[in-house]
Amino acid sequence: MAALLMVAGVLGSATSSAAAVPDWSGLDVRYYDGPISAPGDLIDAVPLNPALSVTGAATGYRILYATADQHDRPAVSTAAVFVPKTPPPPGGWPVIAWAHGTVGLGDDCTPSARPRSDRDDEYLTHWLENGYVVVGSDYAGLGTPGLMSYLNASTTARGVVDAVLAAHHMDLALSPKWMVVGQSQGGGAAVATARWATEFSAASGSALDYRGVVATGTPASVENLVRQAGPEMAVPPELGPVANAYTAYIIAALREARPDLGLDTVLTSAGRAAVDRAETRCLTELSATLADMTVPGFFSAPVSTLRGFDEAVDRFMGLPATGYDRPLFLGVGLLDRDVPPNLTLRFADELAANGQNMTLKVYPGEDHGGTVLASLPDSTPFVMRELS
Repeated sequence: MAALLMVAGVLGSATSSAAAVPDWSGLDVRYYDGPISAPGDLIDAVPLNPALSVTGAATGYRILYATADQHDRPAVSTAAVFVPKTPPPPGGWPVIAWAHGTVGLGDDCTPSARPRSDRDDEYLTHWLENGYVVVGSDYAGLGTPGLMSYLNASTTARGVVDAVLAAHHMDLALSPKWMVVGQSQGGGAAVATARWATEFSAASGSALDYRGVVATGTPASVENLVRQAGPEMAVPPELGPVANAYTAYIIAALREARPDLGLDTVLTSAGRAAVDRAETRCLTELSATLADMTVPGFFSAPVSTLRGFDEAVDRFMGLPATGYDRPLFLGVGLLDRDVPPNLTLRFADELAANGQNMTLKVYPGEDHGGTVLASLPDSTPFVMRELS
């Protein structure tokens, strides 16, 4: 379980999550109750407040689009769309879909309503300067009705694909070619998107041409570790209160998606209160609020005592090791103490054993956040080749 806590402790730690008043750019849809059309349809688009844009963008938009939630019900999500300063090439700008890391589950945490971190500004600017439009989904439930289904692989993938589909309904010169990139929690989301991108876009009847994925700090096989949660787990002393916050997010998402499991029955009263707070509070605030907790203190009994739990968690957050129809790029920093490198390295071995088209790049001197920018000399030619 120690490894689970290391993963949980920073599934998106490089993403800004300090408390702030969100800026909805005139598109506040937290309580949207209007019609929802087919997944991938564009419902609304407004100019993004320039203070929330990134350095490399000529213009930015905040969009509302149709998708499906973790219960397979019609839902809506928002996204940011960043347009390069260079003119579109013949055939239009290819699209990079950005899968963000953890910010929290509450509406105030919505990425398109908050400034980007310096690292993400540099990273997204890089892709814009190389001639790609960037589409960053907030995921359904962040700034829209419902709870964002944290670490839910297929639901997040659907939201990313639908954001790209919606962007193609804007008055922008876009190529059908697109790829997905993501870091940390977003690395997992990007790999999940890669697994189902062609299937989900084909179901919409679109002509999207998915080409591949770049993922760094990817928390693969987390479901194997979550199964070990309980009151007797060993907790690494270096983790600190952020581990409590991420544990609360994981449980909150599972509890909402699978109420039939009865997760509350294996939580202590303090654990239930922490999970309740996790539904509305952003990362920094929640970490501070739970500073006096311990992760074992969440549980009164092992989660393995819940009927059907193992199957449910596999279905919820498992990343398949087969079925990828386009190339994968995985970047791993060997100094990563947030998502242990062996998780991604083992996943890469599984992909290779299953004959998947996978490129693995290892960065011995980089930690979790540093791998994002350090990978660019390798991931950039990979992306350019696949989008040519």
